[in-house]
Amino acid sequence: MDNHPKEVRSYNMSRIRSKNTKPEELVQKYLFAAGFRYRKNDKRLRGYPDIVLPKYKTAVFVNGCFWHGHAGCRYSVWPKSNTEYWHKKINGNIERDQKTCALLQEQGWKVIIVWEFELKPFCREERLSRLCNEIKSERRE
Repeated sequence: MDNHPKEVRSYNMSRIRSKNTKPEELVQKYLFAAGFRYRKNDKRLRGYPDIVLPKYKTAVFVNGCFWHGHAGCRYSVWPKSNTEYWHKKINGNIERDQKTCALLQEQGWKVIIVWEFELKPFCREERLSRLCNEIKSERRE
């Protein structure tokens, strides 16, 4: 049973963005300040990666732990109502993410996933620093 009336739930769901989210903006600002230049949500690549760095042939996805079913994460909690719908939805997202990553890698792209929880204040700086190193490593010409 949902805790909110249908109108409130509908409004809440309509406010959830698929791009230009706060976690994405954090990563983008950090990368730009570090000297990286990128494209956002490049439609030429499957899955429209959140950040594409053509110079490094790298695609970065900033995934929400709930929406992308981050296994074992405390921020990825299965809803207790409408469970059939949510299992189908989130498992579908996981499957689509795996196919997208595999296809991009087959095309020679390096795929990096940054999870939402990694951008929490207690570990943000370490993760973003590591992201820069991941992008620079094994640079493809």
